[in-house]
Amino acid sequence: MKIGSVYDASFAPYGKVLEGYDTGCLRDIMEAIPLPETGTAYEPSIPAMEATSLYGQFQNNAYGGMPIQLGMCWGRNTKLNCVEYHRDSEVNIGMEDFILLLAKEDDIVDGVLDTAKVKAFKAPAGVPVEVYATTLHYAPCQAAKDGHFRVAVVLPRGTNGPKPNITPINDEDKTLWGSNKWLLAHPESAEAAQGAVQGIKGENIDIAADL
Repeated sequence: MKIGSVYDASFAPYGKVLEGYDTGCLRDIMEAIPLPETGTAYEPSIPAMEATSLYGQFQNNAYGGMPIQLGMCWGRNTKLNCVEYHRDSEVNIGMEDFILLLAKEDDIVDGVLDTAKVKAFKAPAGVPVEVYATTLHYAPCQAAKDGHFRVAVVLPRGTNGPKPNITPINDEDKTLWGSNKWLLAHPESAEAAQGAVQGIKGENIDIAADL
């Protein structure tokens, strides 16, 4: 799979690089958190990260004063498995280079995403990358064959929390997987086995051979 850059013009429909932020204050905090033995881990809100001055800058500058949460996704991953979207942008900052597997919400046809629509983009360490609300994404991928990733995740507060108890009134409601989290799963994924809507067709993309 061709892996582009978040600085390429082809990334513009999916998101943008946010200039002017010094993310160095997150490094020691994030690197002190042990990697999981296998797979990935995610914490939506990490107090030590939210105690930094960067938290206020993201809340007031990047999100215009909206309440936010600053957490982390970390581990080892090279597969697509699922895609999700939120009603708001997400900001990612990696402590190492990392890769995002992305598609567009309007690539979903009749409730299904074909993995042929998925693109890969590499983000450099320390650079905040905004992923638009209309961009389908999921867990980051490592950028080195035997590597790992630690990626800070900024989202409106409450995102990825417990799913509200709703009665579905349309097909999109059936894909609600958490608070402000709509998800489509590949049939091979663990999420599909847990009951997530199997809304991805085609190969479950694995970029391991491309690293």
